[in-house]
Amino acid sequence: MNEIEPGSAAPLIPEVTDGMSESFARLYGEPLFQLPTDLYIPPDALEIFLEAFEGPLDLLLYLIRKQNFNVLDIPMAEVTQQYLGYIEQIRHRNLELAAEYLLMAAMLIEIKSRMLLPMKKADSDEEVEDPRAELVRRLLEYERMKLAAQELDKMPVLGRDFYKANGHVDTTAVVTWPEINTLDLQAAWMDVLHRAKLNQHHTITREQLSVRDFMTRILRRLQGERFVEFTDLFADAIASGKGAPVVVVNFIAMLELSRESLIEITQAEPYAPIYVRLSYTPN
Repeated sequence: MNEIEPGSAAPLIPEVTDGMSESFARLYGEPLFQLPTDLYIPPDALEIFLEAFEGPLDLLLYLIRKQNFNVLDIPMAEVTQQYLGYIEQIRHRNLELAAEYLLMAAMLIEIKSRMLLPMKKADSDEEVEDPRAELVRRLLEYERMKLAAQELDKMPVLGRDFYKANGHVDTTAVVTWPEINTLDLQAAWMDVLHRAKLNQHHTITREQLSVRDFMTRILRRLQGERFVEFTDLFADAIASGKGAPVVVVNFIAMLELSRESLIEITQAEPYAPIYVRLSYTPN
C-alpha cells in the first residue's frame, strides 16, 4: 500500500504550500501532483496522526517547521487554513481529541482577523504590537522546552537503557579453624614458661652461716681420726646442696682453726695429698 503523509487526501486535506502550488502532497519526499487511483486511506489515519502530537502548540510548530516558515513572521492565513483542515478531519470521528485543539484554532482565527483590520496608530511614537507576538513567544518557548526534553531523553535511563545489577553473597559460610598438633602446643607452653622466668622477681636474702658452727663440725670430724684428707672435710658441705657459700664458710672455719693452732695441715711432699689432723689429744 502506498504511504502518504497526513494532509495528502484531497479535497479534505489542506493544500501543502512548499513552493509548488500544483502539488497537494508528498510521497517519499517527492511532490505528488495527482492522487493515485488505488490509494486507500484508513478512516482513523488522521486520528493516529493527531495523537502523535503532544498538544496544539506541537501541531502548530510542526506545520511551521515542516514548510520552513519563519516563526517570527508566520503567514497566518496559510497556517490557519491548514490547522483547521486537520481539525476538521478528526472532529467528526473523535470530538474529545479535537476539542483540545479547538482553543488554538480559535486563537489563530482571532489573530488572522486582527491582521486583516487596519492598524491603528498609537498616540506615542511606539510601534503597534504585532498580533502574532504572543503566539510567537509561546511557540519559541515551547520549542526550547521540547529540544531540552529531547536532550534529556538521550541520557541513559534506569530500566530503559540499563538495569541495576543485583547480586547475592552467602555470608553463612562455616568457619574452619586450623588444626594444631602436640609439638606446636608444647613449643607455645615452653615459650610461656621462658617469659615467666624472665619477668619473675629476684629476691636476694642473706643466709646466716656461722663460722664457729663449722669449726665445731670440723673438730668433731677429726676426733678419733689420725689424719683426714683435706678434700674429705668438704664432702658434707658439697653434699648439702647449698652451693659455694657453705663450702667457702667451711674453708674459712678450717683456716681459723689452723690460726688458733687447733689443727695441723701437712703435706709429705710437693703435689702429694694434703692431710688435716688435730694438734692436740682429745680427752
